[in-house]
Amino acid sequence: MEYTELKKELRSKVQERMDFVKDFSDDEVEDTIDEVLLGENNMTVLPVETRKRLKKELFDSLRRLDILQIFVEDSTVTEIMINGKDHIFVEQNGKLRELDIGFESTEKLQDVIQQIVAGCNRVVNEASPIVDARLPNGSRVNIVMNPIALNGPIVTIRRFPEKPITMERLIQMESISAEVAAFLEKLVKARYNIFISGGTGSGKTTFLNVLSHYIPSEERVITIEDSAELQLQGLPNLVRLETRNSNVEGCNEITIRDLIRSSLRMRPDRIVVGEVRGAEAIDMLQCLNTGHDGSMSTGHANSGRDMLARLENMVLMGMDLPLAAIRQQIASGVDLIVHLGRLRDKSRRVLEIMEVVGCEKSEIMLNPLFLFEETGEDDKGTIVGKLKRKGELQHGDKLKAAGLS
Repeated sequence: MEYTELKKELRSKVQERMDFVKDFSDDEVEDTIDEVLLGENNMTVLPVETRKRLKKELFDSLRRLDILQIFVEDSTVTEIMINGKDHIFVEQNGKLRELDIGFESTEKLQDVIQQIVAGCNRVVNEASPIVDARLPNGSRVNIVMNPIALNGPIVTIRRFPEKPITMERLIQMESISAEVAAFLEKLVKARYNIFISGGTGSGKTTFLNVLSHYIPSEERVITIEDSAELQLQGLPNLVRLETRNSNVEGCNEITIRDLIRSSLRMRPDRIVVGEVRGAEAIDMLQCLNTGHDGSMSTGHANSGRDMLARLENMVLMGMDLPLAAIRQQIASGVDLIVHLGRLRDKSRRVLEIMEVVGCEKSEIMLNPLFLFEETGEDDKGTIVGKLKRKGELQHGDKLKAAGLS
């Protein structure tokens, strides 16, 4: 009997022994699997490693994420992409490859999807076919179902490191220089408002986590996210807020805009918004302009200047204001833009740091502080270059007030 067929048959026998009226614990499920395996005559001819593999895969298929579980647990896997039941891709050690395994049926994949969304109180179905969720280990999950997805359920899982990356690690990886890291540390402690921009997969969330390590532990910090994935460390007075989708049971939608407004009544020292992507930009800017210095957020953009243009567009999505007034709000609220990028060798780097110095003649004025300059490639194809200082910080008032000038 083929391995796949054997596993399918054994799982059926385990399910027959389980009384689904009762809520089985994980230990009881494992005991039931052991009983079934011991009762099979042909188990003794199988190698010990195969029997161990069978037990784990049976447990994963009943209680975890089936064939995905081994990759979710693998720290070298950063992304899992499922295009229907037969096509699964993983990004491992920076390289993308297709797996030679798939789900046994679309129904099994849908069962795994429902298990994921139920774990974080979300709903996905034909009426609401798109959802963002997360796994217990903090991995971010995006799901697109029929009828939107034409080639079966689409699941994208982005796995974050179990131990948050530190600035020292980023320096070792040459994502940033020690000089720039020390510079940013001072600005975070001095409560500069920082916006992190970059493309998909450029490391914005990771970098925001790293910068949060510099926030003094006595401050009250509120994080606001669509799907909670920030891993802020060393902050005892931390409040984490997450949006909620509306559902058929009558629960109203709670948006990032709602959470930002509510957070202002929680006496925050700083507000950290995981990502600004829509009308909530106006509420975020109002936070930055009403005494909540030291706040941070991220956004998708191709450059630091492009991030400002995107902020303008996002504000207009939420409120009809003159462009000159919007630009004045941005220039007054945002102190610094840190732009990240993913280069052709797949490395993630800080590409530019720009100071927002003001607004003149309805144009936002930028002061480039550091720019990444490429000098070539080494024999392994790794891009060689470094961040070069291009200017000095013009607005040093917050540094002086913090005694860090």
